[in-house]
Amino acid sequence: MKNGLARNSAALIVLAGFSLASPAFAQDKNIKIGVLNDMSSLYADIGGPNSLAAVKMAVEDSGLKARGWNIEVLSGDHQNKPDIGVNIARQWIDADKVDAIADTPNSGVALAVSNLVKDKNSVLLNSGAATADLTGKACNPNTISFTYDTYMLANGTGKALTKAGGDTWFFLTADYAFGHALERDTGNVVTKTGGKVVGAVRHPLNTSDFSSFLLQAQSSKAKVIGLANAGGDTTNSIKQAAEFGIVQGGQKLAALLLFINDVHALGLRTAQGLTFTESFYWDLNDKTREWSKRFQKVSPKGAMPSMTVAGLYAEILHYLKAMEALGSNPRDGAKVVAKMKELPTDDPLFGKGPLRADGRRLIPAYLFEVKKPEESKGPWDYYKLVATIAPEDAAKPLEASDCPMVKK
Repeated sequence: MKNGLARNSAALIVLAGFSLASPAFAQDKNIKIGVLNDMSSLYADIGGPNSLAAVKMAVEDSGLKARGWNIEVLSGDHQNKPDIGVNIARQWIDADKVDAIADTPNSGVALAVSNLVKDKNSVLLNSGAATADLTGKACNPNTISFTYDTYMLANGTGKALTKAGGDTWFFLTADYAFGHALERDTGNVVTKTGGKVVGAVRHPLNTSDFSSFLLQAQSSKAKVIGLANAGGDTTNSIKQAAEFGIVQGGQKLAALLLFINDVHALGLRTAQGLTFTESFYWDLNDKTREWSKRFQKVSPKGAMPSMTVAGLYAEILHYLKAMEALGSNPRDGAKVVAKMKELPTDDPLFGKGPLRADGRRLIPAYLFEVKKPEESKGPWDYYKLVATIAPEDAAKPLEASDCPMVKK
């Protein structure tokens, strides 16, 4: 009889344990976000510590901490090397139980990490990488791209300059996934718009001496030299092009990916007249100005936010909104991304816009021109708006997508 009572008591204790554990498990409100980017090299000013600051702002602004959520933010430097980026991401997911990898400027790193999060059923919140392949042939249920891509850049700057008479192009291209995709997408637009690509040269990532590449571009006699690079490579190539007198000689430089931090580093005297496409500028409207001035106070160098930093802030807000809508952390990346696509996006920086089946957020893009020094009213007043590109024109149409998740 005593043994029977003991067994019954043990069973009741076990059941009680389950009843106590189940609600706790169901209410898992712990989230870890890993910010993976270039903290020390040519893309550090575009994102780097600024991206980390933006993610922390989004966590605070979400209000989830006040509602009982515990959110931890980690950071790592991928050094623009896919193997290092993947190793950091794998360590975060396997050992540190990180739920989402965020930012990932450098398309080679982003493509590799995208494959990893699919295998691990985690999440990639891309804002920094430009390759349109992330929402095209390499798309998957665990990755989203919120801010821009090579299709947007090509259809903004490439189309505008070709229509304006720049009908022969020569590309100066960063020799990795991003540069290849940007050259490909812009070349396609130039050709479709009636122009011609007369040549291209590819340079190593983080190049200091562009003289031989610029001489080839100059001797091509192309009306437009398309810079299919970014960050320090873009600013170095623009500075050295000025030394060669390329623009004075009648050729036009097209900075296919230019950030406000690049213009700040170059100065208006060197950067004036450059035409480029972005999806964000701090001085667009009252909401972007208010947020950007808040951000500038927490920026390590007192900088205004780049397009990718602003996109990352909005992306993290939407990710956390999806987590709250789910009620707890499901530890299921594909489920979280599906909820992100289901919920309407709405934030102060980009407004409303759907997150499509291929993982691409639909937002407007803008064709800007860098102001002349005498046109600027003060620090960071660098852009003048040339044209607004509708959201449906800034992203590749779904019916033309090669994303395997998209039903035609």
